[in-house]
Amino acid sequence: MSATGIIIGEDGRSRCHWHANLPDYLRYHDEEWGRPVIDDIRLFEKICLEGFQSGLSWLTILRKRENFRAAFAGFDFEKVALFGEEDVARCLADAGIIRHRGKIVSTINNAKRAIALRDEFGSLAHYFWRYEPGHNERPAIVDRDHIVANPTTPTSVVISKDLKKRGWTFVGPTTVYAFMQAMGLVNDHLAGCYCRPEVEAMRAALVRP
Repeated sequence: MSATGIIIGEDGRSRCHWHANLPDYLRYHDEEWGRPVIDDIRLFEKICLEGFQSGLSWLTILRKRENFRAAFAGFDFEKVALFGEEDVARCLADAGIIRHRGKIVSTINNAKRAIALRDEFGSLAHYFWRYEPGHNERPAIVDRDHIVANPTTPTSVVISKDLKKRGWTFVGPTTVYAFMQAMGLVNDHLAGCYCRPEVEAMRAALVRP
């Protein structure tokens, strides 16, 4: 890995270093991370999984993602909002997910809050994408030093505060910024990563909700 945070894969392509050439993590880097998402279910899933990740690695969550989807009705927030104590108990007994009562209860709570947000703004996508940072808020070059120095941003702080005011939980500024990076509200593929121009093209073509 160079000082820029770029590594060369076995296929000769330059990529951000964080996937460490692990096949599942590399596939996530190449095919998902940073590519813009405007689907409400995927947005809800991601912000919940980022909450579960708190204190853990994203790779741990990624490798359990299908189990999480099974446990939480595919993250259909209309369905998750109806979960009761028996569902909490079921999730706590599910060895395929992170059995943290607070985070499980948070997901159910946030599903209810997501319905209210959708009803107010028309969609979760519209709510989140209206916070997309402008070019003047983004660095001229995204390199490893920038990423390390900025685990949160002013925008992620604003979103976090607003979500908390609306009753959401496990949505701190770091969690929210990781969500923004993953869902393409910003392009934090490093300069030199082959995915960066692909993501920029997708963002340029995106019809914002």
